[in-house]
Amino acid sequence: MNDISSNSNFTIYLKRFSKVLDYINTHLDENMSLDDLSQVAACSKYHFHRQFTELFGINIGRLIQLLRLKRASYQLAFRKEIRIIDIALASGFENPESFSRAFKNNIGQTPSKFRNQPEWNSWYEKYQLLKDLRILHMKSSKHTHQVRIVDFREAKVAVLEHHGSPQLLGNSIQKFIEWRKQNQISPKTSKTFNVIYNDPKTTEPEKFHFDICASVRSGVKDNKFGVITKVIPAGRCAVLRHVGTDENLGESVNYLYKQWLPLSGEELRGFPLFVERVSFFPDVPEHEAIADIYLPLR
Repeated sequence: MNDISSNSNFTIYLKRFSKVLDYINTHLDENMSLDDLSQVAACSKYHFHRQFTELFGINIGRLIQLLRLKRASYQLAFRKEIRIIDIALASGFENPESFSRAFKNNIGQTPSKFRNQPEWNSWYEKYQLLKDLRILHMKSSKHTHQVRIVDFREAKVAVLEHHGSPQLLGNSIQKFIEWRKQNQISPKTSKTFNVIYNDPKTTEPEKFHFDICASVRSGVKDNKFGVITKVIPAGRCAVLRHVGTDENLGESVNYLYKQWLPLSGEELRGFPLFVERVSFFPDVPEHEAIADIYLPLR
């Protein structure tokens, strides 16, 4: 018996419904009717809902709600200047009460509790299905022509080192954002970098090491946050621009290592891969977030 996933008809069928996932991501602030979504998939509205659910394992209404609540959770945790009522209205809820009920039912905490002390491990468990869905069915296209060789200029950076589970990275990000605010080092005037020391897929959680960085002109003074001064050294780098969710960032990194590098004739030098965050989710829609991936070369 043939594997259904290798059947050409199934491939075409899957592409039709994958377009719906793309459409939802790009129209998250709009009202999306069953008619609209079934037309994107080019199928009957009378069967669309069941087809979508059976194919992707999630109800389309729940998918849309989860995506909106994900953005809301990022705003609650990392953009504390935004009022909860404004987050609720932007997420499609008529009032804070209905938003609070939906948020607690889906995330496990009320919006105010999540804002003050997010339970990231539980949050990641809730969003594993969404992450798997995006990795499997919303793959980034490969951009060979977009890989550039540049001479990176040395960057002095303020750094908060994250050691431990990648699922707890949100706590370190919150801490670093607070340090930036207290020192008036805005992302608008200071570049944001991440230095990635190891692969979270192959590294034991307790050994995971990740630097959260902001460019600075002078050294960092002693502080309660544990932020220190480091340098991202000058040198040649291959750069690939990744546009979209971090859930597919690993795909772009793998492309650099597995496909571009062996064919390039280049050799790597002794500094980890690093990323410059050009634009951030939730400040921009998740599909519009931009990250430049730097692979240091000899």
